[in-house]
Amino acid sequence: LLLSLNDGATGLALGLVAAALWTGGAYMLREGLRATAAFQARRVARRPALPRKILAALLVGTGAALAAWKAEPGLLIATIYGLATCGLHLAAFGLDPLQNKGTEGIDDFQQNRVARAVEEAEFNLDAMTDAALRARDREVEERVEQFQAVARELFRTVEEDPRDLTAARKYLTVYLQGARDATVKFADIYTRSGDATARSDYLALLHDLEQNFTARTRKMLLEDRSDLTVEIDVLRDRLQREGVHLDRS
Repeated sequence: LLLSLNDGATGLALGLVAAALWTGGAYMLREGLRATAAFQARRVARRPALPRKILAALLVGTGAALAAWKAEPGLLIATIYGLATCGLHLAAFGLDPLQNKGTEGIDDFQQNRVARAVEEAEFNLDAMTDAALRARDREVEERVEQFQAVARELFRTVEEDPRDLTAARKYLTVYLQGARDATVKFADIYTRSGDATARSDYLALLHDLEQNFTARTRKMLLEDRSDLTVEIDVLRDRLQREGVHLDRS
């Protein structure tokens, strides 16, 4: 953009468009990297609806083509630079996840319900992070991050078995909304007065929430294991009635 300021109207226009494409590519790349990291962190996940890293490569490649055209007009040269830039971008940052992960045998309707619930829950966690940062207290920030890690373990458990959503819904909605509101209120009070009592009460609340979320996650995992044991026993009984005897060792 700066190098285009003295290149006349046409050169300036090409520079502006190329710079805008590169800026859009940088934004899409950042969002694509975040989406890929979230996809890889989950054992059950759907591919991103928008392939942001691929789109970023196309934007950057097109911007490079326009920049090359501005420096040396010619379709061939612009195409070569654009394709090279696009290819290098994909080689450096990779492709977006193009297939779902761990969703085999899971009902699409139930999975979509879980996805919406988890998305809302993540929004509340992000709001907690923003509020905690306003408090400018490192211990508070660390405790919020610790609670968020525990909450996300619950999210992953529900994602792996959408049947758990009913039991966990109030944790993903009511409890997290309350935690978000409490964090915002604490940040407002603490930034104004530095009230040590409010800080102590808030940290105690985070501790209680963390214990409750941990207990809920553990209970769901035990229930899932019990369901699996029942299914295995039923299958064994059926096989024995068919004359097939399994070694239980």
